[in-house]
Amino acid sequence: MLSSLKKLLIFAYRCFFQFVSVLPVDKNLIIFESFLGKQYSDNPRAIYEYLKAHHPKYELIWSVDPRFEKGFLDKGVPYAKRFSVKWLLVMARARFWVTNSRMPLWIPKPKHTIYLQTWHGTPLKKLAHDMEEVLMPGTTTEKYKQEFYQESRNWDYLISPNRYSTEIFRRAFKFDKEVIESGYPRNDIFYKQERNQIAKKFKETHHLPKDKKIILYAPTWRDNQFRQDGKYKLDLQLNLTLLEKELGEEYIIILRMHYLVAENFNLDAFQGFAYDFSKYEDIQELYLISDLLITDYSSVFFDYANLKRPMIFFTYDLDEYKEDIRGFYFNLAEKAPGPMVKTTEEVVEAIKGYNESEIFSNKMEEFYHQFCYLEDGHASERIVKEIILKN
Repeated sequence: MLSSLKKLLIFAYRCFFQFVSVLPVDKNLIIFESFLGKQYSDNPRAIYEYLKAHHPKYELIWSVDPRFEKGFLDKGVPYAKRFSVKWLLVMARARFWVTNSRMPLWIPKPKHTIYLQTWHGTPLKKLAHDMEEVLMPGTTTEKYKQEFYQESRNWDYLISPNRYSTEIFRRAFKFDKEVIESGYPRNDIFYKQERNQIAKKFKETHHLPKDKKIILYAPTWRDNQFRQDGKYKLDLQLNLTLLEKELGEEYIIILRMHYLVAENFNLDAFQGFAYDFSKYEDIQELYLISDLLITDYSSVFFDYANLKRPMIFFTYDLDEYKEDIRGFYFNLAEKAPGPMVKTTEEVVEAIKGYNESEIFSNKMEEFYHQFCYLEDGHASERIVKEIILKN
């Protein structure tokens, strides 16, 4: 009964959307969405803020999941609630859609709309059609790949951070239209003159200690660890008790879980040492305030490399992840610009020793020149000039 009602509702939405799509296009209307409407962040945010500052003639509206609208309200960002009548109207009449994830397949892209897909990471983990098996709940490998193929048919432009990513995106997404190699707009913040002021203000706003260094722990999600469709869990393998004992006098640690992870960590026992910023929207600001990154297979390390700061790869389940869960595009052990460790004890040892060795820097320059060579603080400007202003 519920399934039939959902199908009927989708049919009604689709019909209404097709009807309003015949209305005249608003050539100055641009719709933005980040991570399915859950965040004001990432590449769409950077492009939005550049347009807002330099091209005020455009009307800029965000597509927002109603459960997350407070963050947009607080910032004064104009938005339409996803699947509301207003949302359907602006989506149907917009000249541009700018998103970093996928749109619902039941939405037929109007002929007058240009769909700019920014994506959200440099790929280490295999993507879409390159995946041998899809372990995500609520789908099958065949269904997932078919739906991704249908979605990518709607894209008119795709952003790439480097040549390496372009080659993978074209194959994995089966995308044969124009790829713009621009660097990632979200990384422009690393090259702003005011980046130190941004970091200082963040620490003050969130009452972080001024006399301690900051460790950022930002792991990815595991396809095979889920609670339900679209919600994943993460078993925290990092021993915070040991970290606080060994490093607490000099460091604090910030936890930033992937947006798909549904965990809520209770850090009451670690007040003053561990802070959960998983719900903080824009991880770029967390990069700026951190002195060191701990990650695993997340694409965060490609972005963090722009800062040329120390990184540790806490890869306790490397063999399982590499062979059984997703698979990699390259040998992480060979390219990782930092040590790969499997225990919290090894994490502590690496952090304590980094000032006395070159373990963090011996691969950094090579890594930077392969993956970050396009980043210069002007990616948003390039994208706007190449796509928005020309169309």
